[in-house]
Amino acid sequence: MAGSLIKIDEEIVTSAVASVTLGASNWDSSYDVYMVKANNVVPSTDGAFLSYRFTVSGTADSSANYDHAYKILRTDTTFSNNSNTNQTNLFELTGGTGTGEATQFIHYLFNFNNASEYSFITIESTGFDNTPLHAGFQGGGVLTVAQACDGYNIFYSTGNIASGTFTLYGLKK
Repeated sequence: MAGSLIKIDEEIVTSAVASVTLGASNWDSSYDVYMVKANNVVPSTDGAFLSYRFTVSGTADSSANYDHAYKILRTDTTFSNNSNTNQTNLFELTGGTGTGEATQFIHYLFNFNNASEYSFITIESTGFDNTPLHAGFQGGGVLTVAQACDGYNIFYSTGNIASGTFTLYGLKK
């Protein structure tokens, strides 16, 4: 198993940016599965949703063709479910700007190089938000367009990404 994750791209945000795109011009199409790992992701605005889009030819696809389903594990109540179809992006946890309020996630990307299939992801994330709430998401999403994708765009629903480390890996066969 050693050496099975090959780093393709990494962005370390230390001052506010509108979004982070991994891959695109650095995309390596020689892998069937990719992993995106993020640590200590913090928004510039309390309560903003962490959001994602797939890139096509280096540009985020903002069409209303994203579907998702999640199980949300919460510390303030019982679990909940969330699902939507025909959205302009995938989203998950809200963020907070206070001390210790950050999100961590691992996403696996599938079918990104196959123009004949839908590209999809699995999501595992955990974080503290501004309410305060500690929650975790488990689920996935799909872009319901048969097209090759070449990257992953990460942003908040409002405001900027204040900080975080984002890394894209290819999974070696």
